[in-house]
Amino acid sequence: MERRAFIKTTGLIGSTITLTGSSALVAATGPVYPPATSEPFWLDGPMRWAQLAFVERDPGHYDPDFWLAYFKRIHADGALLSAGGVVAFYPTTIPLHHRSDFLGDADTLGYLVEGCKKQGMKIMLRTDPHAVRQTVYDAHPDWIAVTADGQKRRHWANPDLWVTCALGPYNFEFMTRVNHEIMERYQPEGIFSNRWAGHDICYCQHCQQQFKTASGQALPRQIDKLDPTYRQWADWRMKRLRELWALWDSEIRKQRPASRFIPNGFPDKVLTGKEADLFFADQQARRGLTAPWSNGKGAKELRATLGLKPLIGIFSVGIEEEFRWKDSVQNDAEIRIWVAEGTANGMRPCFVKFGGDIYDKRWMEAVAKLYEGYHRNEAYLRNTAPMARVGVMYSEQTDRNYGGKPWQQKSADHLDGMYHALVESRIPFDMVNDRLLTPDRLAQFKLLILPNIAALSDVQCQQIQAFVANGGSIVATFETSLYDQDGKPRPDFGLSSLFGVSVDQPVEGPLRNSYLQLRPDAKNKLTTGILEGLDDTPRIINTIYRARVKPTTTFPSPITLIPTYPDLPMEDVYPRVMTTDTRELYLRQVGKGRVAYIPGDLDRSFWQLLNTDHGQLLGNVFRWALDEKPIVDVAGPGVIDVTVWRQAKSMTVHLVNLTNPMMMKGPFRELIPVAAQVGIRVPAGAKATAVKLLMSGQTLPVDLKDGVVTVSVPRILDHEIIALDLA
Repeated sequence: MERRAFIKTTGLIGSTITLTGSSALVAATGPVYPPATSEPFWLDGPMRWAQLAFVERDPGHYDPDFWLAYFKRIHADGALLSAGGVVAFYPTTIPLHHRSDFLGDADTLGYLVEGCKKQGMKIMLRTDPHAVRQTVYDAHPDWIAVTADGQKRRHWANPDLWVTCALGPYNFEFMTRVNHEIMERYQPEGIFSNRWAGHDICYCQHCQQQFKTASGQALPRQIDKLDPTYRQWADWRMKRLRELWALWDSEIRKQRPASRFIPNGFPDKVLTGKEADLFFADQQARRGLTAPWSNGKGAKELRATLGLKPLIGIFSVGIEEEFRWKDSVQNDAEIRIWVAEGTANGMRPCFVKFGGDIYDKRWMEAVAKLYEGYHRNEAYLRNTAPMARVGVMYSEQTDRNYGGKPWQQKSADHLDGMYHALVESRIPFDMVNDRLLTPDRLAQFKLLILPNIAALSDVQCQQIQAFVANGGSIVATFETSLYDQDGKPRPDFGLSSLFGVSVDQPVEGPLRNSYLQLRPDAKNKLTTGILEGLDDTPRIINTIYRARVKPTTTFPSPITLIPTYPDLPMEDVYPRVMTTDTRELYLRQVGKGRVAYIPGDLDRSFWQLLNTDHGQLLGNVFRWALDEKPIVDVAGPGVIDVTVWRQAKSMTVHLVNLTNPMMMKGPFRELIPVAAQVGIRVPAGAKATAVKLLMSGQTLPVDLKDGVVTVSVPRILDHEIIALDLA
């Protein structure tokens, strides 16, 4: 199968890229197109991966046959194995490429590669170029990263090592030779590079000279995303990393056209989606207050740019807290929920174990049960299309270009609040990247949610307007579209004509002791459902900040402002203004679509306070704006994350049970089962011929009425998958 190169030296980021050192190989020939090959293309094959990250003493100490037997037992069909960089686990012949002190004359890597290939597994080999030993420092001090005060950078965790510069000759020249040797010896399906992109700003001679040539500026002295020089550096760094990706990938393909270079992370998801033919997402586990759905969120964000290209989710069996106890393990419940979230959202699991020796084997049964279940139901996990009708926008350009003012802090909380409200509302949804708003990208969605997408270009605003003109609906909050793509303020919202409001005065807040007055109006059909579940109260707490706006057309008034009044002393805690006509929710019917604009930071406030009334109101607004019968209805207790997919001959509904007192603070201590009644709308033109509960191994009768299959799920422990076979 012939494939184009997925990195070009011209195109997406402006003018032709200037390369130095070995990277000139790419520039000299232009875009690299590999020759046609009869080799079966492997990318979409492996569904269950295993990563063994060697430590230096593993050669001669660990038992490779134990691992090969485990890989076979769990039906792993892909292996990610450590090869070189910081340590070579094979008999390298490259000077300064540190060979494991325990290797002797053996080939630790080669033995495992051969064993995996005999089991039919595909092989990805891992390198890590971020650190080197004293011998490299002595021979090439210019390869070492330099701090802002001019000091060579010692490794933060191991002071015997030095941190390398990712953007200079060490990566472009030395690691290119390492990759060539690895490919030549083992012919893997690809090379995956960990910590390849550097750590903060490097002030080595190469970075200083190259940034000066590219920008005319000296390197920025600190990280400040709103500083123009820092922005220039960030753009230059991204271009330089893309050159490196191009170089390594093209050199790998010269030796084996079907192979790929896979970077561990890239600072631009749109470019990742465009250029990568498959991707490994290294979001290993929860730490601190990380929400349990975060693995699914990461998958959704990458899916928004990758589409249905293979996405492999690396998950750790070890502890991922700040001090990294890598030889201890998480409990079964925590592992299972994290993996379930990734799998439900289209990722293929890849466990990672640091070190070939095992001190604690408790994780092995949990992973085995997961993999065995996924292997048994593999056909139902080969998704062909997502079926969610709701899209949540995320914006890398807003993340880069928005901030600085008090009300703009913790801006990521807007998205997290919207995400959590959707999970609690049990509404299937996908993510949408704001730089990919073409009609074909938005075709699946009826509703587009904009959680304070502040920085939008004129073109992006036009694309959103076209979505609504074609019958779509939107929900937007706070300062959405009030800034252009570079973060420069507009005189009014870029989407003012859709919102039906204009900016009136600066943002107000933080609001102390302010409320939202609920004003039900049974006669107004437009507001039906907005106050559902809030019937027994005349008011709920307000948001923390609110944009002050004035309407440019007529609106209903289901929710209005009760202004701030003192909360101390107790004798003074009473409203000075009992009621106003200032709306805090603007609802419009626009053609066949609906528009809801919320001037407050309701999404961020919900995330920070987790107030149940805020969650209920957001869910009501979602359902109001969607204005169609849901593809899936889930009734029953608990918190259940719902995802819906199509396959070649089926559709699946993933139910991930997040019900747990430790839901917002890891780790889960146990799994608490819940039951659910699920109604699934069968796609038009299809017929449901069988209903199965895949993870519990049950086949149920087809209970069909008015196009909806009703399924009683008696027990969801961590992850249940309802499969409808379709004809």
